[in-house]
Amino acid sequence: MTSPKDDPRRRLKGQIASGEARLLPLTFPQRELWENSPLPPGDPANQICATIDIRGTFSFDLCEEALRSVVARQEALRTSFLSGSGRAAQVVRTKAEPALRCRDVDPPQALEEALEEVFSAPFDIVPGPLYRVEMLRMAADHHVLALVFHHAIADGWTLGVFVEDFTTAYVLALRQSGRAFAHIRGVPEGLPPVGQTYSAWAATERARWQPAEIEHHETYWKRKLAGAKPLFNGVGPQTPLSPLSRRVTFISPELTEATRTVARQAGVTFFTALLTAFQVALFRWKGADDVVLGTPHANRTTAQVRGTMGYFAGVVPLRVRLDPGQPYAATLAANQAEVVEDFAHAMPFAELAACLGEPSGLHRHPVFDVRFALQNHPVPDIELPGISTRLRTCSTGTSRFDIACELTEDGQSLEVVWLYRPSLVNDEEIGDLDRLLLAVLEDADRTPGFHPGEKRPH
Repeated sequence: MTSPKDDPRRRLKGQIASGEARLLPLTFPQRELWENSPLPPGDPANQICATIDIRGTFSFDLCEEALRSVVARQEALRTSFLSGSGRAAQVVRTKAEPALRCRDVDPPQALEEALEEVFSAPFDIVPGPLYRVEMLRMAADHHVLALVFHHAIADGWTLGVFVEDFTTAYVLALRQSGRAFAHIRGVPEGLPPVGQTYSAWAATERARWQPAEIEHHETYWKRKLAGAKPLFNGVGPQTPLSPLSRRVTFISPELTEATRTVARQAGVTFFTALLTAFQVALFRWKGADDVVLGTPHANRTTAQVRGTMGYFAGVVPLRVRLDPGQPYAATLAANQAEVVEDFAHAMPFAELAACLGEPSGLHRHPVFDVRFALQNHPVPDIELPGISTRLRTCSTGTSRFDIACELTEDGQSLEVVWLYRPSLVNDEEIGDLDRLLLAVLEDADRTPGFHPGEKRPH
């Protein structure tokens, strides 16, 4: 039985009363997690995971000191959440200890099992912290840092910010320890304050999205999404969600560069070129010529928040309609115009769902069931003296969509992560969709004038 002293809510009330913590409203992106996700906020599917493979001498003590500096700089790492009968609220503490653990992994083959354990463990939303860093020691000169962040305090961009802050702080700790002198060009004498805190950004967003501004965007989306239907109809409001399966493939450097060339020649963005190829692949796969896709956008519109950790990213619905008899080049141009207009009308998703009359608490995401994303947010190179490193993000899956195609730049190639609900799509079918995507990209390179509805040999 929990004693009053150990009760997290009682302890939290004491911190708020003493000024050690502030109670703040949810941000617009956080509201999407609480109000529009078919999953409870504490579900491990709402976690962003990554690893840093480290070869060379690496110190737990210096790692802890570096993390302490990052926690002091970034209020997102001092944030938890309080839910009640009304709307949930953020709790931002003035200080917090670093959430870091270390353990040996032996034999090395047990690494995947250890990572799965770290990645899948849920967070306690009320006391926090809502991140964890675990140092997995494979050998004296080989460590793997497992990084886990709850989506309510982080997005993909946040991962890059954390890596940059942590790297700088580690070098500073190494210098101050006197164990070695580490000089890396461009490293400051200390971690400066962030340009704008996450809570300050949230306040400016709330001030911006007044009723008149929301109404202006509502009109656009009600017209744009009228009559839209989901790609799948196999999951009803009362059907429990099954975990997503995951399949990883790659688009070769040659085909990736060819796609960039196609985009340049057509006068469209790389994102639009990939989106259009995915759209045509869906048509050839399921005959779908009118699909609403959800895609993330960074939502970091000022330089002040480029170095701030937090959940800034928004979700934009893209309704892509396909005329199978129209030349591919014309489809590219039409999609580019639609993408520009849709992003120009991006609005907080919680407000969008409300204006469309989408009920909350369903076993599926409102508005769309297909996700498409090009993950090209900045992740800095990791430079540590005498150490080689490799950062890898891990798409651990989410049950918020029925199918997702996530593309991430991996050197000169593109990593393609397919996330799909096995109750709706089997492994063989997702393999077919993957091959269709590659075939469309090849068609666009070889024969830009082809029609999406043509049956083409490969």
